[in-house]
Amino acid sequence: MDYQEPQIAEIYDLVNPWSQDSEFYVSLAGRRPSSVLDLGCGTGTLCCALAERGHWVTGVDPAAAMLDVAKSKPHAEQVEWVESSAQSYQSHRRFDLITMTGHVFQVLLTDADALAVLDNVRGHLKKRGRLAFETRNPSVDWAGEWAGRRSGVDTPLGGQLIETLDILGRDGELISFRTSYCLPHVTLTTNSTLRFPSRQHVEALIARSGLVLRDVLGDWDGGRFDAVRSREVIFIAEIAG
Repeated sequence: MDYQEPQIAEIYDLVNPWSQDSEFYVSLAGRRPSSVLDLGCGTGTLCCALAERGHWVTGVDPAAAMLDVAKSKPHAEQVEWVESSAQSYQSHRRFDLITMTGHVFQVLLTDADALAVLDNVRGHLKKRGRLAFETRNPSVDWAGEWAGRRSGVDTPLGGQLIETLDILGRDGELISFRTSYCLPHVTLTTNSTLRFPSRQHVEALIARSGLVLRDVLGDWDGGRFDAVRSREVIFIAEIAG
């Protein structure tokens, strides 16, 4: 999606409110203060929640418009914000936990991009640090579910924001779609492509990067992954040794 567009960045939180996945990642950070890197942090909701709980947080995103929204939130002043892609982010800091939330891993459309990110993660983890991220289970018919999907949410100024999805095409692991946001006085439209790799493919990429897979979960309650029933594939990995 074109999150560089300020109008789309400003409505992001309306259609992506705090939910169970955010609670899951907060719980991974634990209660004791730790260092957390959120790659693809978007509007910074998770980063600010972690900072509020006493963690040292860095939020990285390539979209300046999303970071502008993030910087306006409570506790944003406690977070280090960096405009960068996950592949090119560089820091002398090493982290206890690195997250990629909101299915951001699925915007990496090639193995080369995914490996570049995983290699960079490995270089920024502490010795016992963990990486956590999720993808959607490709066994689910996402294109079928999303085709013509229409949902609404109330806006702070009154009226409704109507979100509509239209499938543009499928090519192997890739699904392309158009999202339209209809507001009282304007309609915003953006096109996207996401990758839906299998669990086995992601596990192979993790191994190639030099990380070790520690767990694969299938829901935000920590349940085991089930290839048929799970909608999420949640990976937790760390540095070998």
